[in-house]
Amino acid sequence: MYEPIRAKSVHSMADADARFPHRSREEELDIQLAGHLSALLAVTDELGLDADADRIAVQVARLRGAPPARHAGHRRENAAALHRRAHALAGRALVVAASRADTAAAILAAQRMDAHTAAVADTSPVGL
Repeated sequence: MYEPIRAKSVHSMADADARFPHRSREEELDIQLAGHLSALLAVTDELGLDADADRIAVQVARLRGAPPARHAGHRRENAAALHRRAHALAGRALVVAASRADTAAAILAAQRMDAHTAAVADTSPVGL
């Protein structure tokens, strides 16, 4: 009724002697966390929060092994919109930091979420 499979399955595990590099789960999480923190750094620089941006830059440098590029120009976007974006980025960083068990990055991300929540509340019109 059925023919036997004659070729090797494409769904088998990768060969351990493969010629391309594989990253561990921890390395992948480091890359994700550094990416989220870098995006948060760009928005924080754009908001002009230099001391907070420096703290984020330290974490990015620790994860990447090199200092991050810093955001030089300002787009003059609405401050409330930037704070909402920064809050979302800090939330993503917090999720990855928690799954990676990186306490320093998780605390920093949680603090940034709190700060951006407060900033959005301060810039929102009354009644919203």
